[in-house]
Amino acid sequence: MATRIGMVARYGVPALTALKPVARRCSRQRARVYVPSRSSHGARSSLYEHVSEGYSDKPELDMRAVCEETDKVIANVENRKGDLRGDDVRRIVCVWQELQAVRTEISGLEEQKRHISNTVKALVAKNDKKALGDLPEYARALQRGREIRSRLNELHPKETELDQEHYGRALRLPNTSHPDVPVGDESQARVVELVGQKPDFDFKPRGHVELGEELGLIRQRHLAHVSGHRSYYLRGAGARLQTALQNFALDTLQRRGFVPMVVPDMLKGAVFEGCGMQPNAHRSQVYSLDQARFPDLNLAGTGEVGVAGYFMDHAVSWKDLPARTVCSSTCYRAETDTGRETWGLYRVHHFNKVEMFGVTADETGEESARLLQEFISLQKEMFSALELHYRVLDMPTQELGPPAHRKYDIEAWMPGRDGYGEISSGSNCTDYQSRRLNILYEREDGGLQYAHTVNATACAVPRTIIAILETHQTKEGTVRVPRALRPYLGLEVIEAPKYSPLKYIGPNQHSRPPRPAPKTR
Repeated sequence: MATRIGMVARYGVPALTALKPVARRCSRQRARVYVPSRSSHGARSSLYEHVSEGYSDKPELDMRAVCEETDKVIANVENRKGDLRGDDVRRIVCVWQELQAVRTEISGLEEQKRHISNTVKALVAKNDKKALGDLPEYARALQRGREIRSRLNELHPKETELDQEHYGRALRLPNTSHPDVPVGDESQARVVELVGQKPDFDFKPRGHVELGEELGLIRQRHLAHVSGHRSYYLRGAGARLQTALQNFALDTLQRRGFVPMVVPDMLKGAVFEGCGMQPNAHRSQVYSLDQARFPDLNLAGTGEVGVAGYFMDHAVSWKDLPARTVCSSTCYRAETDTGRETWGLYRVHHFNKVEMFGVTADETGEESARLLQEFISLQKEMFSALELHYRVLDMPTQELGPPAHRKYDIEAWMPGRDGYGEISSGSNCTDYQSRRLNILYEREDGGLQYAHTVNATACAVPRTIIAILETHQTKEGTVRVPRALRPYLGLEVIEAPKYSPLKYIGPNQHSRPPRPAPKTR
């Protein structure tokens, strides 16, 4: 497999000599302002706190690759979306080399300390107590011992400080990019495959909100005072459609050997950070609970985080690889970019999603690439069964996100939008997440090795509902149910319900009905 650049393994002191010097000298004027529990760049690192409190081992970050191929790391960082730049990478290398120099000195002094201790013990054993004071070698040993202790007292806090700065900076590095990944923004996405045909209507197709309201499936109006913007209700056949899609996806995947899992919606920040997300970053998409009452608890934006947390600090048996997991969970996303898709189900604060997650070996370097292709094939199988027209995209560098080595999106044709809309993605994260979260596998000989992780959407319910309603709508305003979904929904056609829609009686309307008169006794 190609050398990993953005994934950060801790190497011991002997490996230091193998590191090539960086082209630019490290600045000696180092910022020494530190805030407890915060990394050097100002953002709190939940993962570093988690490790410092003894809950997990330190992440094994591949600094050999970062130091030896710094120019490649810089190019990869600058091709990605984010605030990291070349100078940040150079600073990461400098801090790492300073840390290794300090550790080398500490190691040498500790060895000297042991030697001096043995020397003193030998002198005490061979000489009378009164005679020891007159021995020059005894006095020299005691003096050197004091000098070493004094120096170690200086170096240990410096090591801790550098260690904190190292992880605060290096944990922000993205994964490597596959050499075939297009470089650039979303406009550079490469269409890998087109599947199915666009529906042909003899009428003007309507959008999912209009269809959903007329069929009593969706409500988004008059909710600002109930649940805020970007929220929604599904009712009647709409609620049944969500359940049907979830069960359809779960059944399909369980038949293929996936183990079902129910995951927590609330997780510690360390798990998010280990997955490559930044819950404490400015304008983060992650909802955080009240820190005064629930310290460091956040709402998951994808089931991937919960499943990764399940495998955190655990090893999977060789015979169980690849370990395929499927979970259905509610996802919460802040969607701080409020200017986009403000109406409808396409971009909402909460939604249900069925997620695939895989843990696989790293013996040849190709296992995770094969598992990603398997996941993409399963996505295509399910979307084709739902009779959708869609395209598969090889996503460019700026759309990968920090943990992804390669990512494919699937976009379905949505006639009401007159365009394609993303309904799923699948990512190969190689060992990026496993090195941060200590996800390993146990070989047949009992040895441990960092696993590779792969994740993919099986069904993001609201967006799949959009595609189904808009694709399978009829001239009469009903929606034809795809054949594969009928056993789960119990319907062949979604029609308007027999009951009447609710009538809004609240304020802020032109013609408001009178309030009830007081009861008379």
